[in-house]
Amino acid sequence: MAEANITVLGAGVVGLTTALVLSKHANFKVTVVAKHMPGDYDIEYASPWAGANYLPVGVPGTNLQRFERDTWPELHRICDEVVEAGIHYQDTIIYKREKDAHSDTGEWLNELCNKDAWFKDILPNFRILPASELSPGIDSATAFTSLCINTAVYLPWLVGQCVKAGVMLNRGIVSHVAEAASLHHTGKPADVVINCTGLSAGKLGGVEDPTVFPGRGQIVTVRNEPGVMTTISGTDDGSDEATYIMQRAVGGGTILGGCLQKGNWESQPDPNLALRIMKRCVDLCPQLTKGKGIEALSVIRHGVGLRPMRKDGLRVEKEKIANVWVVHNYGHGGYGYQSSYGCATEVEMLIGSILKEKARL
Repeated sequence: MAEANITVLGAGVVGLTTALVLSKHANFKVTVVAKHMPGDYDIEYASPWAGANYLPVGVPGTNLQRFERDTWPELHRICDEVVEAGIHYQDTIIYKREKDAHSDTGEWLNELCNKDAWFKDILPNFRILPASELSPGIDSATAFTSLCINTAVYLPWLVGQCVKAGVMLNRGIVSHVAEAASLHHTGKPADVVINCTGLSAGKLGGVEDPTVFPGRGQIVTVRNEPGVMTTISGTDDGSDEATYIMQRAVGGGTILGGCLQKGNWESQPDPNLALRIMKRCVDLCPQLTKGKGIEALSVIRHGVGLRPMRKDGLRVEKEKIANVWVVHNYGHGGYGYQSSYGCATEVEMLIGSILKEKARL
């Protein structure tokens, strides 16, 4: 590809992964400009609050499914080869109740609960649990090996990899996406701006996507170790409440969740919801407290994150705005980590098409 100055707007997992992938090109000079950076904890900044894991939910034939499929090999490689990145494998069980099929969480997890899921030939050790292993009320379950990410380790690792590759990271706030072109570290205008602003794409000038909305999640982080990563298709406490358990790598604690409250911007934890979350998780996974109930949970903290959702799903496409080429990469909802490398590769391809077009002019 031709030489190019590129500004990545946003430093969540999507922005940093995109910057890292682009930095592999010696002819690209990459700057990351962001209001929030790893180490920050802010309700506008979703990535630190994520679980985070690889539990694919993309429907076959969709972009999300393709991006999730293309992300697994790199996360798998990092988990195997880069122990300092904060990723480890987890035995995983997905439980399904037929009555959850039309709930918010049931629809969200529909593909994940599919006995013939597209990822059964990708994730190791995929199997269908026999009825003899199911508790009352559970209609079916699948098991496989997946992975969980300690975001407090992984995000700074991404920063370190970017810096080592020559990426410059700067704090900055822009009101219009085209402004980011003038913030490249060389002092020259960027040839392409990558819009990885998540929820902020709803108010960012030049983008102002009215279909972006928050999918509020609430978690409890505990010291207890569950011995398994697990979730279930729904709850009896409301169609937008969920139950999931995942242990972060290298001492990151265990995440108990949660909910998927669409359109809810509330940043503070709801104590009643927290109690329901803890009770559901202990009921689903009694070994979490060795059968002693929620009183035996050792709580580290409560947290709230706003998943950057979009009505039509994630957006990865190019557009010229105010005479600046922009590649959008936002709207990832609760699957930013598990689609990050697939999306970054798509951005890479779109930049190539932009540079070819510019060369013809």
